[in-house]
Amino acid sequence: MTLTLPDFPHDVAAVREATERLLVSVSKLDDAAIGEPSLLPGWTRGHVLAHVARNADALVNLLTWARTDVRTPMYAGAEARDSAIERDADRSLAAHLADMKESAARFDAAADALPPARRAFEVEMRNGVVERADRLPLRRLAEIELHHVDLGVGYTVEQLSPAFLDSELAFLSEIKFAGHPDLPALELRADDGRRWLTGRPATGPGTGTTPVVVTGSAAALVGWLTGRGDGRELDSQGAALPAIPPL
Repeated sequence: MTLTLPDFPHDVAAVREATERLLVSVSKLDDAAIGEPSLLPGWTRGHVLAHVARNADALVNLLTWARTDVRTPMYAGAEARDSAIERDADRSLAAHLADMKESAARFDAAADALPPARRAFEVEMRNGVVERADRLPLRRLAEIELHHVDLGVGYTVEQLSPAFLDSELAFLSEIKFAGHPDLPALELRADDGRRWLTGRPATGPGTGTTPVVVTGSAAALVGWLTGRGDGRELDSQGAALPAIPPL
């Protein structure tokens, strides 16, 4: 499968635009709303915002690793990541906004400092996932856009930009779920005729199966694949929609 190549400058600019949209939405909240449940089970909006800020700093670590060739893990460990989110969740709106702006600025600076010659450098993300440095802005963009939806403030999957939906479908099909042992072979079809294959191989030794064909809008496909939609708008030609593994 040919992987879709990232456009680093374009993706960095998209991160900045998505961050501004998120900040506008958050600025309309108040301290009480920060403590209310988000659309993510067990997390308040404060947890979501704390995670978004700490994710920016974690990706700064990886961009620094790519630039300097000095190993710099995303987080000191799983416990450190989780405790930082818990520590920062129950803060005022003003504190969250300041943290989000400052961490976003650090991400921007780290992205701008990465020379073109180092963008293909591979770093290790959480859980041992290896990623090219030039794909980190796309990783950041997904964090911002999907968690904006998770806040439950009226920003929906249907409002995600066509460019983001395209990049996310490429990532999910070509990287995240490609060859995934817990996902049957899928053929994703967008309403405009585009197709993506993902999941377990549909042909080869020991398989001999045909993929489950799932058709719908790019927004509905992304919503289903990321757990932000139940798939009721999708057409699976009478077959049951398979369970999607956690992101």
